[in-house]
Amino acid sequence: MTTTPSTTINTKIIPFNSQLNAPLTKQEINVLQINLGKRCNLACTHCHVEASPKRTEELSAEICEQLIEVIHRFPQIKIVDLTGGAPEMNYGFQPLVEAARQHNKQVIVRSNLTIYFVEGFKYLPEYFAANKIRIVASMPCYLADNVDKMRGVGVFDDSIKALQWLNQVGYGIDPSLVLDLVYNPQLPTSEKFSLTPEQSKLERDYKTFLQKHFNIEFNNLFTITNLPVGRTKLYLERKKLDTSYLHFLESHFNPHTVGNLMCRNQLSVDYLGNIYDCDFNQMMNLPAKTLNGETLTVAKLIEVGSLDLINEIQTANYCYGCTAGCGSSCGGALV
Repeated sequence: MTTTPSTTINTKIIPFNSQLNAPLTKQEINVLQINLGKRCNLACTHCHVEASPKRTEELSAEICEQLIEVIHRFPQIKIVDLTGGAPEMNYGFQPLVEAARQHNKQVIVRSNLTIYFVEGFKYLPEYFAANKIRIVASMPCYLADNVDKMRGVGVFDDSIKALQWLNQVGYGIDPSLVLDLVYNPQLPTSEKFSLTPEQSKLERDYKTFLQKHFNIEFNNLFTITNLPVGRTKLYLERKKLDTSYLHFLESHFNPHTVGNLMCRNQLSVDYLGNIYDCDFNQMMNLPAKTLNGETLTVAKLIEVGSLDLINEIQTANYCYGCTAGCGSSCGGALV
């Protein structure tokens, strides 16, 4: 783990694209990441989506049908990655799962675990197992106090019960039922910032602790840096740490991460059907663009008959969060 007090707060941040030797370009699209909406049973302090039980924005029937058509029409899509909010709470969740599985595409659900105990969603663990869904579950620490501070009182206990439930239906044990956990650092309280710990070592620590204390098994741990987006951005601004945090991320830029960035081979879709390069750009309203500067929608992809309409990826200063240290993505460290 790297810990460095910021000493460059008065220095202008170098634009992210100026750090690159060449424009950040798209490869062939094989991942469709869909943000189904902002409805969630939690309101986590670090949530870049700013989801909560009070939010009502979600996928419409029209956009859901368009997305199902995309899944049917484009065999190049290998992974359908469902996120939110709690994706399970938002319209279209089951139809999208079933469309993807019909074509033998891998389905990833980014789950907060506690949703399984909400009335109307207790079917989820068995449903996930029946459809061989890969679960990527938020577990920002293996200690109760840290989890509850970030996600709400009682979330740790419910998460432990949920993981035990998933183990009972085969997750983390049956090779076809993959259960991954996600670590996020605590939000900083001063300029003594830290990068995420080394992923493989932290994974061993998680596995040892969760097995010893709760008899829990899981497959992989992903370490994800808190990007200054959404609630994390608002928190940093309130603490007057936003500029110094960006400088910290910039100072740890690692060019070796760039080739593995998740934005290179995915499309991110919002609940209105707009297209972005990644979920962070989606939350910051920075849409993907074609060579002629046109923004895209799911309907446009269907009309043109291609997913590969984007040449250059849109970047911003918060991209330093994905390229700092070992890098950070929805699949954890990049190098």
